[in-house]
Amino acid sequence: MVDEVFWGDAWQVAAARIRRGQVSRRDALAALSVLAGATALARGAEAQTARPRELVLANWGGDAVRAMEEAFGKPFEADTGVEVSVDSSGPSLARIRAMVESGRTVWDVCDSGAGTSFILGRAGLLERMDYTIIDRRSIPEAFALEWCTGTSAYSTVIAWDSARLGEGPRNWAEFWDFARFPGMRTLRRSMHAVLEAALMADGVPPEQVFPIDVERALAKVRELRGRVIWWTSGAQSQDLLRTGEVTAGAIWSTRARLLGEETRGRIRYRWDQGLVHAGVWNVPKNPPAGRDWAMRFVNSTIIPERQIALLKLLGTGPANPAAAPLVPPELVPHNPTDPANLARQVLTDETWYADHYATVVERFNEVIAS
Repeated sequence: MVDEVFWGDAWQVAAARIRRGQVSRRDALAALSVLAGATALARGAEAQTARPRELVLANWGGDAVRAMEEAFGKPFEADTGVEVSVDSSGPSLARIRAMVESGRTVWDVCDSGAGTSFILGRAGLLERMDYTIIDRRSIPEAFALEWCTGTSAYSTVIAWDSARLGEGPRNWAEFWDFARFPGMRTLRRSMHAVLEAALMADGVPPEQVFPIDVERALAKVRELRGRVIWWTSGAQSQDLLRTGEVTAGAIWSTRARLLGEETRGRIRYRWDQGLVHAGVWNVPKNPPAGRDWAMRFVNSTIIPERQIALLKLLGTGPANPAAAPLVPPELVPHNPTDPANLARQVLTDETWYADHYATVVERFNEVIAS
């Protein structure tokens, strides 16, 4: 699923920004400690289970793992008496499934994707999110999901080389217009965001993209034959635009921001018709620390100040609307959930993907391989 690889990529982006001095160590540690504050825990309902010795967070690793262990473990243990261990081996759908089905669950909270969470939850492999503990009022309704809770967001956006395309394509129809905007394109080798972009390129209004008309979307994707390089990592999407191998691409907003900084504005991006994805936590069935403690942990991630720290480091937008007034002015243009930016985008319907992924993914792969 699309979100399973985004977070590993996000930490690579963060590491690059830290190396360049674009993010201070103080901001980095603040972002990494987003999950571990006593104030946030106090906002959750008191857990009825005994305090565990340890809580295990599963994430996607990257260069920031050591800093995460320091920032998560020490504050959380000091505030609650519960030690936090970070398992950075990657909580993929297959690994969570195997772990729960074997009765050997070792993760308490997983950094996952909404589509993955729906599939696992419907199979009885996840705990339902408990909104008597998690403050549902502090996140959008679209992020308060049955099998996962969205605490941040990122987008797939149109990025382009302004040295070659000037003001660039303003929407997906213009992205598909090679006469007006010549050169190769790049899109992610995944049907997520590509199907939605294809429909808008074919004239479907953004508010009518879901439910996806698969036949119409695939027909539009076929028009890209011979004119697109399908990227498989955020770093590759960045390289293709930086080196001029493509003139425009559909890439993650986190990478687009980094490209703009690297190229001093040569590579630009816009939010118009961007596709918004939720970054979510899920809780495997029967977590070792106990369901209530896992939910309190999730609740600790939605404090506005801590979500701002993640925006500074990773470029992911705060899910909590109360964070919007706290965003520094220089970061507002790069915040996918800023009200003005959000109004120009389309929120991905992960329920649709959970219902249709298995039947559509093979057909999509056949189209882009032909």
